[in-house]
Amino acid sequence: MYILRIEHPVPNFDGWKKAFDSDPVGREKSGVRSYRILRPIDDPLYVMIDLELNTLSQAEALLAAMQIVWGRVEGKIIMSPRARIVESVETKLY
Repeated sequence: MYILRIEHPVPNFDGWKKAFDSDPVGREKSGVRSYRILRPIDDPLYVMIDLELNTLSQAEALLAAMQIVWGRVEGKIIMSPRARIVESVETKLY
């Protein structure tokens, strides 16, 4: 399992969430199996998104698509996005 982790500040969480929900890259079609949105408890205007995908090539393609979207919205909906692809090597549920 591969995770595309995206992090960035947002000027307005509700505005960002509306844009996220519009799904401009087609997450499911891109191979996303699930996603999780996180916010630091001390900074509600910062978001972290984990998008889980089956393959590295899907994660790389989604990141490339996201970079195009970011070019259109940076400074308006998001600021200074950072992303990395990580591999899940172990998960244990209690």
